[in-house]
Amino acid sequence: MSTSYRLPLPEPRKHPQDPNAAAAPPPPSSWYRSIKYEHLLAGMCGGVVSTLILHPLDLLKIRFAVDDGKDVYKPKYSGLRNAVVSIFRTEGLRGLYRGVTPNTVGAGSAWGFYFLFYQTIKTDMQSNNSQNQLSPTYHMLAASEAGILTLIITNPIGVVKTRLCLQYESTAAVKAAADSSTKYKGMTDAFVKIVKHEGIRGLYKGFVPGMFGVSHGAVQFVAYEELKSTYNIYNKRPIDAKLDSSQYLLFAAVSKFFCRHNNLPISGSSGSASGDTLPVRWSGRLLCKNIQV
Repeated sequence: MSTSYRLPLPEPRKHPQDPNAAAAPPPPSSWYRSIKYEHLLAGMCGGVVSTLILHPLDLLKIRFAVDDGKDVYKPKYSGLRNAVVSIFRTEGLRGLYRGVTPNTVGAGSAWGFYFLFYQTIKTDMQSNNSQNQLSPTYHMLAASEAGILTLIITNPIGVVKTRLCLQYESTAAVKAAADSSTKYKGMTDAFVKIVKHEGIRGLYKGFVPGMFGVSHGAVQFVAYEELKSTYNIYNKRPIDAKLDSSQYLLFAAVSKFFCRHNNLPISGSSGSASGDTLPVRWSGRLLCKNIQV
């Protein structure tokens, strides 16, 4: 009876680590992997298209928001229809699209950056797993952070848009009263004159009420996310299941209607501060209105 013996295999030789050898690059962080640039592109496209269609309404909203009835050089509008007819009669179709260039750039960049920041922060909170449902508090936090970051980038564009929307060409008195430093030929000219006469600080007028206005987007996104997840759970679907275009539109409209009335006073204050020109000045955190004599 023969017995066979198997020799143990030699252990692999361990080489001492070279202290001068370059260390392996660390894996990318989860935050970096959370960035999806398609959200930036989608937000920019949506913002540009909606602005080109709805800019006349935005112009009317700004003019009504800052109209106190005391400025003798500004035209008076008795209502929405009267405003449209008056602007079209005195300034033509071009008057309804005054400030459309910075508004298009601003809306496109604002929505693009907002969706990019929001989806990045949200995905990071979910640990890169879209099946993890976040609470309304986390949605509010993600939307607020995204809104503040977006406001820091786009506030100068909003100031220029408001200034251009508040330029009137109805009478010779308005043209005579207009200071050359506040009469802008276009978007680039407005940027140059604001920085020249008011400094960088002039581009961030209305920033404080804009910070409060961040709550508007935060509440809207919380309502939107809750509507979407509740609908999917009710239909026994994953919370990240895709919806039809009509369903996305419905949930967006409902969430917008839900929070819109909370933002209107802040929106008017921000527009008034951004369009700050003589003889009316807005100053301080409470935006108290003072008449310059």
